[in-house]
Parts: sequence; C-alpha cells; structure tokens
Amino acid sequence: MFVMSTGHEIPVIHPESADGVFSLMWLVIALPLLGAAILLLGGRFTDRWGHLLGTLMPIGSFVISLLMFLQLLGRDAEDRQIVQHLYDWVQVGGLNVGMDLLFDPLSSLFLLLITGVGSLIHIYSIGYMAHDPRRRRFFGYLNLFVAAMLMLVMSENYLGLFLGWEGVGLASYLLIGFWQHKPTAAAAAKKAFVLNRVGDMGMVSAIFLAFVTFGTTSFTLISAKAEFASEATMTALGILLLVGACGKSAQVPLQAWLLDAMEGPTPVSALIHAATMVTAGVYLIVRSNFIFEYAPDAQAVVVIVAVVTILWGAVIGCAKDDIKKALAGSTMSQIGYMMLAAGLGAAGYAFAILHLLTHGFFKANMFLGAGSVMHGMNDDVDMRHYGALSRAMPVTFLTFAMGYLAIIGFPGFSGFWSKDKIIEVALGESWIVGIAALLGAGITAFYMTRLMLMTFFSEKRWDKDVHPHESPAVMTVPLIVLAALSVLGGVLLLGGWIVDWLEPVTGPEVHHDLPLPVIAITLITVVVVAIGVAIAFVLYQRREVPRTAPTDVSFLTTAARNDLYGDAINDALVVNPGRRLVSGLYAFDRGGADGLFTGAAASVRAIGGQLRKAQSGYVRSYALSVLVGVVIVALAMLAVNL
Repeated sequence: MFVMSTGHEIPVIHPESADGVFSLMWLVIALPLLGAAILLLGGRFTDRWGHLLGTLMPIGSFVISLLMFLQLLGRDAEDRQIVQHLYDWVQVGGLNVGMDLLFDPLSSLFLLLITGVGSLIHIYSIGYMAHDPRRRRFFGYLNLFVAAMLMLVMSENYLGLFLGWEGVGLASYLLIGFWQHKPTAAAAAKKAFVLNRVGDMGMVSAIFLAFVTFGTTSFTLISAKAEFASEATMTALGILLLVGACGKSAQVPLQAWLLDAMEGPTPVSALIHAATMVTAGVYLIVRSNFIFEYAPDAQAVVVIVAVVTILWGAVIGCAKDDIKKALAGSTMSQIGYMMLAAGLGAAGYAFAILHLLTHGFFKANMFLGAGSVMHGMNDDVDMRHYGALSRAMPVTFLTFAMGYLAIIGFPGFSGFWSKDKIIEVALGESWIVGIAALLGAGITAFYMTRLMLMTFFSEKRWDKDVHPHESPAVMTVPLIVLAALSVLGGVLLLGGWIVDWLEPVTGPEVHHDLPLPVIAITLITVVVVAIGVAIAFVLYQRREVPRTAPTDVSFLTTAARNDLYGDAINDALVVNPGRRLVSGLYAFDRGGADGLFTGAAASVRAIGGQLRKAQSGYVRSYALSVLVGVVIVALAMLAVNL
C-alpha cells in the first residue's frame, strides 16, 4: 500500500513517475499480449514457429522485470513506488481512471514469479505439446494467461486489477477446456468459469463500494483516505474482496472448480497453481491491507476461511489416486496457509508472500514432474498403476523429490522456512488457529509421502505394454531449475530480507508473544511432519498397494474421494434452489405474464371464430339474407306508418 498503518498519523508515500528502465514497464505486459495476438490471429502461417515466439515473449518480460527489480533494489525504501501513466482510460461523471501501472516491492516479486516460472512452463510445453495439432493456439492462450496476470498485479487501481482479473478467468476457461473434444474437459472449463463469476460479483461490488465511499479506485488515494471510513464500510469491503479471492484462489466455499480443472494439459495446471490464477486472491488480500487493517472482523473471516480450506484441501489430497488431483488438493491447502498469514495482518503479510513464492517454485516443479511421469506412462494419471519409477525416470524422480521435501517442510528446504513462519504467527495469534495449521502440516506430510511412495517406490504395477522412460531435455531442464529454487527459496528470509523489502507496502512487521520458544515450535512442527511421513510409509510401503481402489473404506475416505461433497453441497444450497426458482419464474412467465396477453388474443380469436360461422361462402345464402333483411325493414316501416 502507500500508507503504513502504525496506529498513529499515517504518512502518504507518493509514487514516482517512470523513467530510465522503468519506462519499459508497459512492455512487460505488452510482449506476451503481442504474442497472444500474433498466435491467435496469425493462423496456420505461424504454426511452424509459433511455439518459439510464444516462449520468447515471457522470457523478454522476465528480463525487463529482472532489470527493474535490480534497479528498485538499489533505491531507498521510500523511493520504491514507481507509477507509469499510459493514458486516461475511463472518464465518466465523477469516475476518472487512468491506465496506470505500478511497480513496487510487492508487484516486483510477482513479476519475477509470473514471468520466471511462466517462462519455464512455456519451455517445458515445447516438449509436452510437441505432437498436439493445435500447439500454436495453446501457446497463444498461455501468452494471454501470462499477460492477464501481469495486468492484474501491475495495475495501480482496482479497475485495472479487475481487467486482469477477468482476463485470467477467460484464459483459464480456454486452457482448462483446451481439449474440448473431451466432455469432461468442456464441463470442467464451464464449471471454473461459472464459479469464478460468482466470486467476481464480490469483486465488482467491492469496486462499486470503494468508489461510492472514496470517490476513486486508486490504491494510493484509497489508502490515504481509509482511516476516515467507518468500520462497517471497511468490513463490508473486506468481505466482498474475500468473496472474490475465494473464487480465484479456490478457497471454501468456491473451491469446487479446482480439481476438475486438472482436465486441461499439465502445463496449464502448473501455470494455474504456481504462477497465476490461484495466487491472485492472495495478492488481492495483501495489496488491500490498508482496508483489512481497519476491518478486524473481515480479517477474522479471512482466518476462518483459510483454516477450513487448509484442512479441507489436505483431507482431499489424502484420498486421490489421480496424481494431478492429489496435487490440486495440496494447492488448495497451501493457498489456505497463505490466506491465513494474510488474514493475520501485519504479522503475517510478508510470510504469506514468502510462502506464495516458495510454493510457486515447488508446486510448478511437482506439476511439471507429474506431467513428465504421465509422458513416460502413456498419459496414465492413476498412481495405483505406477510404482518403482525412481530408476526408470531418475531426473524426474530427483527433481520431484526436491519439491516433495520442500512442501512437507523438511528442514533447510524452502517450504520449511515459509510454512514454519506461518505456523509461528498463527500460534502467536491463537492456540486453535496454530494447532489447525500444525495439523495441516502433518496431513500434508502424509498425503505427499503417499504420492511419492505410490509413484516412485513400492512395487511395480505397470501394464505390460507400458515402458516408462525419461522425458526429453526440453522438459527436464525446467524441472532442474525449479528443483534448485525449491531447495534455495528460503534464502529470501535470510536476515529478514523479505520482511524489510515489503515494509513500504505492508507496513512494519508486528510481533506477537509466542506461547513457546521458536525452537520448540520448530521441533514440534518437525515431529508432526515426521509422524505424517511415518504413517504413510507404514500404509503404502510396508503394505501392498492394489491396482484398484478398495471399496470397503471409511466414510471419511469416501467423502474425501468425492471432494468432501463440495459439488453436492453446492447443488443443495445453490444449484437446485436456483433451478426451482428459474422453473417457477418460467411457469409464472408462461402462465401469468404471457397468459395476460395470450388470453386477450384467444378471446378475440374465439369471437372471430363464432362470427366466422355466419360466413358460409354461398351467394344464394347471402341473397336470401339480403331479401330477409329487406322484408324486415319493409315490415318495420309499415308498422311505423300504421
């Protein structure tokens, strides 16, 4: 933000205009957007080299982002907000919105993540999609996805953020349903699109309320005026923003689309889960910290939603045999950790972003690793058909193992530093919240160890016609880079660097009294993780893993296999009542509104029908009628004269 909440007078930090290397800021978005335009409008002419152009564009954006980051790194904290005004965008009545881009400590980290990890995913996709006849279109959609996410995190106002927000939704729809010849992929794309539109209603309402309250959608101006708004208004703003974040980041209750989204190509899953879509909600909450700092009730709701989601996603991950869906449940849970840290306010904002970055490294690593496994296993996603792949696919195994150790929080790996800090902050806030976060860490260790054992260890369960093999270098090199980042990502915490770096945006870190010494919390966390690993080892290494899932399982296992009945809950609470409402409105429209008009028409038609009977069409009948009429008139005249 542009103000620092200290409990005293709030100084406004005025952003500088873009010059030097910062004048290239617009190119960060323009390059992948140009790539998307060329690939999607260029037709078959671009088929031969389209994938190469599509890969070069985010790499170019990464180079510019890195140069700007290095330039920003050399500035003092108060000089680290750069705004580039491109043009006046919306001028309607009292609403004046510029197409303004913001580069500050928060957006700089997101730019490096989106363009860096996004570029590696593009490189990987060259090999993964090599034989797809629509590869050029796929890279066009990937470029569009990256451009939209960059717009989301670089905008200086909520309206520009919403433009990127909707662009991400469109690109995810196109990519999840890329193989639309599969009914399941087409249905998953529609489901993701619809559920995200539900969340978008919260975003739209929040933007309207912000404009009505503050007369602007600019982060700078809203942050400067936030202290003068009522707590009720700020709480409403926070809740509405959370609704939007729940849709994009697949948090309860708008999480049901995430596992179905695995129907898209694996690089799409990596991009959605690691570098773009699901991180958007976390960015929104942290960027809007100047709202949540004045809305403690909204912060409490964020924490509650986050805790539920941590456990919800973790439980689902324990029962999935589809390797990608197991990782998707993991993403839901890990995003919950980020949202938890963001909901804990100034004590957790920096750690939310730290875990977002480390998660981006190890989750992209594991999703692309899963794609490599599928590549060697004839696109089979069922882990019950794997086993003993560590020797057949050594590079995939070793790189995946680095991501595994990072996500479970093995000491020294990136996830150890980021998730442990969130658990510490949670325990400092509340015993209940802290224990829930600890429990989530233990369950994470269980389901990720289960995934590792079923895939790379235990006994061989392949079909005879399957011949596992290592992926080509264009796919394994990105895995190696991401594995290195999964190991080293924790260096961002050395000396409290990331906390100090984000201070101009999130304000100074707030320390809570911990119930135990930090070393004790760390040891407890490691023990809980070890217990989760041990239980998985006993169940999936010491025992035989059947090729088909057993049917005589507990209610919890059945519920987890069915995503804890998320779809059934949505059907009961929203879909079915909605259908009944629409059916009732349709019946009223046909019987009431339409009946009012069709009834009048029917009455006229009935009268006409009766009158039509008098029209026989015979001339003699008409002559007789005339004669009878003349006689009647004559008799009437005679009667009058008499």
